[in-house]
Amino acid sequence: MNDMKCVTVYTNDFEKFSDIFEQILISEISESEDTEVEGVTVGLVTDIPEEYIEQMRIKPEVVVMRDKKRNIMILQHGKIFEIFIPTV
Repeated sequence: MNDMKCVTVYTNDFEKFSDIFEQILISEISESEDTEVEGVTVGLVTDIPEEYIEQMRIKPEVVVMRDKKRNIMILQHGKIFEIFIPTV
């Protein structure tokens, strides 16, 4: 899935995630190493398998959220949020 990048936010605290969401979207996150945003570890992946999002969306333990204006999808599962952002 070459037209998307995935920012992984390592927290299960929705309130904390909501507080830093906009900051994450404008941050320059390096793919080679994790970084911290307000004390929360954040990582970037640009090589996303084509079927990954669909496989995750159908799992009952995965919460799917969308920001339709910006075409962003957020998957929450376990102790992470994954933000899928178009790169084009």
